[in-house]
Amino acid sequence: MTIESVIPALRDRFGARVTDAAAVLAAHGRSESYHLPHNPDLVIFPETTAEVVEIVKICAAARVPLTGYGAGTSLEGNATPLHGGVSVDFMRMKTVLAVNAEDMDCRVQPGVTRKQLNTELRHTGLFFPIDPGADASIGGMTSTRASGTMAVRYGTMRDNVLALEVVLADGRVIKTSRRARKSAAGYDLTRLFVGAEGTLGLITEITLKLHPIPDATAAAVCPFETFAGAVDTAIALIQAGIPVARLELLDEVMIRGVNAYAKLGAIERPTLFIEFHGTEAGVLEQAQTAQTIARDHGALAFQSTGNPEERTKLWSARDNTLYAGTGLRPGSKALITDVCVPISRLAECLLDTKQAIDDAGLIAPIVGHVGDGNFHTLILVDPDDAGEVARAHKLHERMVMRALALGGTCTGEHGIGSGKIDFLEQELGNAVDVMRSIKQALDPDHVMNPGKVFRASPRAGLKGDASDG
Repeated sequence: MTIESVIPALRDRFGARVTDAAAVLAAHGRSESYHLPHNPDLVIFPETTAEVVEIVKICAAARVPLTGYGAGTSLEGNATPLHGGVSVDFMRMKTVLAVNAEDMDCRVQPGVTRKQLNTELRHTGLFFPIDPGADASIGGMTSTRASGTMAVRYGTMRDNVLALEVVLADGRVIKTSRRARKSAAGYDLTRLFVGAEGTLGLITEITLKLHPIPDATAAAVCPFETFAGAVDTAIALIQAGIPVARLELLDEVMIRGVNAYAKLGAIERPTLFIEFHGTEAGVLEQAQTAQTIARDHGALAFQSTGNPEERTKLWSARDNTLYAGTGLRPGSKALITDVCVPISRLAECLLDTKQAIDDAGLIAPIVGHVGDGNFHTLILVDPDDAGEVARAHKLHERMVMRALALGGTCTGEHGIGSGKIDFLEQELGNAVDVMRSIKQALDPDHVMNPGKVFRASPRAGLKGDASDG
């Protein structure tokens, strides 16, 4: 069957909340990633879990693909509908359903963004710490197992999701867990769906852990003469047990871009951005210890501040590194990628990546959540220069293969999407076949976000090359 077979039923049920307007389709076919856009055939805007169930039943019966959509900030084509079908946009499901301040948890709909959530939590003395930079939706962050700048202290989405409500491909609604902080009750279905990128079902509610807003917060900027000095300092801070809340590394190329974009005025050298959370005394002690370690590794300066406006300016500059980086080469397209390695191998992986960038003759600023061994490159290319694009992909491959050789992973937080399918096979081998078995059991007709995470032959009714899905 085809998309045309479900259009009348969807329009009759959802009216103006179903659209095939060209601009809307185009917006849902692209993202922040470098991957080619693929438009859906329809976009639909549900408002309740019950409506999502109706959508799934109508589409699944006709084997029409369904792709969940949040804020469109994914970087590996995670929410791009490779085979067309229906894009399920959760923008109307953006209610904070419950806040249990005493238990430090909350329940939200998938369209709630992280900034919206923290705004609504301000009066409670609690906050949600996962910060991938963009104002991503909680549903999208859950689906891609996002992390970001504060993962070094607070963990990733994997560590901060307590329970989920999910609509499966056959229309069943399941609750994966309760609100208890720990459970030994059966399979851990919550973590199965966290990071599944919508390939097993559509998430309609998320229960999250919350954390106390720290009494005191301070940020520090610490430039180094050498890249190795900055990396070694980051490793030493973690190994010393300093409970840093954020530990970010920007190489000298990225600092140049940030200075131009955000008028930061930083020394154009490899630089650590550090944030400390705790009591006034604790934050002061952490900063002093960090300063000593940094100086031992050749820091050129160590400037710290507890002023909220100055901290906001600093982290705003860090959060906008995508735009700051691409500004280094106007008209370029950024092939954005990430890897993650054990902290003891971080220096080796980063230095090899710097050498690979030089060997490729490309501009590729680096920014990393180095506190947990995760870093990104923005490989800037002329999209119309086939040779340059080929060199960029070679650089990407060298970076990933080096990370795998060092015991790391092909992606620390972006997910697999459609862009890292081959690398996942190399990383996990036969374990990918187990993933296929789970997919087959829960979604035998491959209607849930086909073409993502791994290859599986699409069933009738799916558009596109079978190699995509």
